[in-house]
Amino acid sequence: MSDATKIFLIDDDADLLRATGQTLELAGFDAALFTSATEALSRLRSDFEGVIVSDIRMPGLDGLELFEHVKELDAELPVILMTGHGDIPMAVKAIQDGVYDFIAKPFATERLLQCIRRAAEKRRLTMENRRLRLAAAEGGAGPQLLGQTPVMVRLRQTLKQIADTDVDVLVTGETGSGKEVVASLLHQWGRRAHGHFVALNCGALPEQIIESELFGHEPGAFTGAQKRRVGRIEHADGGTLFLDEIESMPMATQVRMLRVLEMREVAPLGTNDIRPVDLRVVAAAKVDLGDPGQRASFREDLYYRLNVVSLSIPPLRERREDVALLFHYFAEKAARRFSRDVPAMSDSVSRYLADHHWPGNVRELSHFAERVTLGLEPVPVSGAAQPGRGGELSLPERVDAHEAEIIRETLTSFGGNVQQTIAALKIPRKTFYDKLQRHGIVRSDYAER
Repeated sequence: MSDATKIFLIDDDADLLRATGQTLELAGFDAALFTSATEALSRLRSDFEGVIVSDIRMPGLDGLELFEHVKELDAELPVILMTGHGDIPMAVKAIQDGVYDFIAKPFATERLLQCIRRAAEKRRLTMENRRLRLAAAEGGAGPQLLGQTPVMVRLRQTLKQIADTDVDVLVTGETGSGKEVVASLLHQWGRRAHGHFVALNCGALPEQIIESELFGHEPGAFTGAQKRRVGRIEHADGGTLFLDEIESMPMATQVRMLRVLEMREVAPLGTNDIRPVDLRVVAAAKVDLGDPGQRASFREDLYYRLNVVSLSIPPLRERREDVALLFHYFAEKAARRFSRDVPAMSDSVSRYLADHHWPGNVRELSHFAERVTLGLEPVPVSGAAQPGRGGELSLPERVDAHEAEIIRETLTSFGGNVQQTIAALKIPRKTFYDKLQRHGIVRSDYAER
């Protein structure tokens, strides 16, 4: 019963109290029984995660007075009032004042249970959102690193332990998992926060440009170099250099980067001048550079030089307990941004959150929450099409679900690149976009940034 929702049940009728308490216990709730509101209040705390169900007419402190005390303690704590027929006008007024609901006696058991279940879900979401906001406030962690799962708690602790050191860090994780957030937090939480945080995606620049971007150049260093340019490495002096997709760095650039890491100095193109730099390097990769098969042409000596401290960000599918929590965070954020109400958690959305594979990780979840908030997200049937659930779907639905999952996995493999995805799927461009629309897939959820 430790995971059962706690219910404070208050009624001065001992027989009715006992019978109703048994009903709640049989329905899976953890019911605490009180014959007086005063006794219940003495046991109530602001972090109470359950629901209060109380009779209105009781000697001493009545149900309405109880509600006023509860509201002072926590205005979002659901209170359900049980009323006699003559008390209904009073109960309606109480709802206007903030009471969650009222039930007229005599009531059907199922009516009571449905009301409590709705109130319990509301309380659960309220408490989850509070925990999420608290985690966000602790050290300013970005939403990609929020969560209550042990792996995320350990990751935040590790970041705080090493943030104030100068050790270079290698971060691994899938697309959209928050690698740049990790690098940014290492910068913000450390003594280099006053310096620049300089980010470069090694996979986004042509080979002939990346060396100029990293090392800088002098006028005349190559055709078109008309004036001096300070490179990213030199610009990060006193701060942090973040190299994303470092596995894509050209071999010649790797050789020069190794010297920067070993000697902490840089030589811009077109000059023999050696300039010292004081910086921390955080590198990120989508593959395991420690595996020779995945490392491919990446230099082994550069890997070992970078791999002083290695951090791995788990994909969202491996910390499913955080999915609903993050969804509520993003939905609240989207509601503020678009001036909309926070969307209610429907059964279909809840099921989709629990069952979807989330190949685009936190980035995909954020965009999904925005679309739900805007009322634009028809939850794809693929959300329910996971092992063990196939029997609930028709054959065409299962085929659709499989097709959608293949498209998502292919988009993930190519970082959202349309041309490469279409080539791998071997379908026309128009067919590809038709299928994206049909399955509710947003390509940008899978794009590298």
